[in-house]
Amino acid sequence: MKLAIQLKRIYESKSENDGKRILVDRIWPRGVSKEEAALDEWLKEVAPSPELRKWFGHDPDRFKEFKERYESELDNDEEKQKAAEKIRSFIKDGKVTLLYAAKDQKHNHAVVLKGFLD
Repeated sequence: MKLAIQLKRIYESKSENDGKRILVDRIWPRGVSKEEAALDEWLKEVAPSPELRKWFGHDPDRFKEFKERYESELDNDEEKQKAAEKIRSFIKDGKVTLLYAAKDQKHNHAVVLKGFLD
C-alpha cells in the first residue's frame, strides 16, 4: 500500500496540501522560526544518529552506504521505530509532509525515511 507521504524542505512555504507537517531533523533548521515552520510535530528521534549524520556529511558519493546504515538504525533502534510508527499513525488520518533542511533534495535522510515508511 502506497502511503500519503510527501517531502518538502522546511524553507518552503506552508501549503494547504501539506497535511500534517512533521520535521524529521534532529537539529532545528537555521533561520526558521517556530511560527514559520508551522509544525504539527517535531520527531527528532527518527533522524539519523549524530555519528551517522556527521559521517555522511551530505556527500552524494556516500549516499548508498548512508541509506543502508540509516535503514539499519530504523530497523534496530526502538526510539526510531516508535517515531516511525507515530508517522504511520498520522498517515491513517490523511496526508503527511516530512520536512527537512538539507539542500540536496535527492540525497538526504528524509528520502530514505520516506522509502522506509512506504
